Amino acid sequence: MSSHSQTRIPCMMMRGGTSKGAYFMASDLPADAAERDRVLLTVMGSPDPRQIDGIGGADPLTSKVAIISRSTRQDADVDYLFAQVLVNEARVDFGQNCGNILAGVGPFAIERGLVEARDGSTRVAIHMLNTAQIAVATVRTPGRQVAYEGDARIDGVPGMASPIPLEFRDTAGSTCGALLPTGRLRDTVDGVDVTCIDNGMPLVLIRARDLERTGYETREQLEADEALKARIEKIRLAAGPMMNLGDVSARTVPKMCLVAEPRHGGTICTRSFIPHRCHASIGVLGAVSVATAAVLPGTVCDGIADLDSDGTRKRVSVEHPTGEFTVELALGGEPDRPEVLSAALLRTARWLFDGAVGIPSSVWQGRA
Repeated sequence: MSSHSQTRIPCMMMRGGTSKGAYFMASDLPADAAERDRVLLTVMGSPDPRQIDGIGGADPLTSKVAIISRSTRQDADVDYLFAQVLVNEARVDFGQNCGNILAGVGPFAIERGLVEARDGSTRVAIHMLNTAQIAVATVRTPGRQVAYEGDARIDGVPGMASPIPLEFRDTAGSTCGALLPTGRLRDTVDGVDVTCIDNGMPLVLIRARDLERTGYETREQLEADEALKARIEKIRLAAGPMMNLGDVSARTVPKMCLVAEPRHGGTICTRSFIPHRCHASIGVLGAVSVATAAVLPGTVCDGIADLDSDGTRKRVSVEHPTGEFTVELALGGEPDRPEVLSAALLRTARWLFDGAVGIPSSVWQGRA
């Protein structure tokens, strides 16, 4: 809808996990993909390091978009397309999922009337269009209303909120075609041992000590370490084709992750790059891929991860710069060759505002 020289687009801003993004109904955005991308860039204020002329937060973690519609699949309630709007480039990347923004999809679907709330709790089956996988979010809905306040706490977010358990199945190889896209638990790239893995998020894991770092550096220290970032990017560009991703120079996957022995009672310590900036914590599906590598004998995590000795359900505590992230894995297969059957984890979300975001009508006149 146009108003004078501005087009008003219905938009809900939500915090999902440790990220923040703009949530849209697909029907409120242009049908043409190129035109839609121009709209999203304008909404967020990209390309600009401050995103001063948009609602983006000048950080990859706050320059995200969820596009939602009723699902085309019988086994899902809604379709969810995730868009990473780059801050410094005029580009929108659809080559990955985002499990943090996923945490807000269930509440959004209920608020928009796409899913009827049940009294108590409501399960929302979400078809993740980026990788054609299904996730199920359980949203607390006392009195058939979404509850945002609660007693759950996640590291990287202040305060408490209502818990939103997320369950993932069949995420192995969702982007690369196989859990271990190179066919090996360990490869050597640029003289460094790496593990290339995709259990919902394509990831290259490297022992921090192999790059002459501790793995306990602060985010700020790693952001300022230009030599390290250049080395990591060289490895990433070489790993992309090995992981069936082709030329990744203009893509945000694979993500890169340094691993070290845990320091605070967890299973493994991480410092992840997304892919060129150090993450303040770790992405949801990135944590699932790390946890999976941690339980597989022979990866670069072998000898570093502090794992329980037995059991078909493993709780893997992934330490990161601002705390930890616990992933619960259901395992099958043999003890020496375990198979990850499913992953479950806990996130929270909060509705921040609901209204209309304005863009110049010269960019888009709006839906007729």
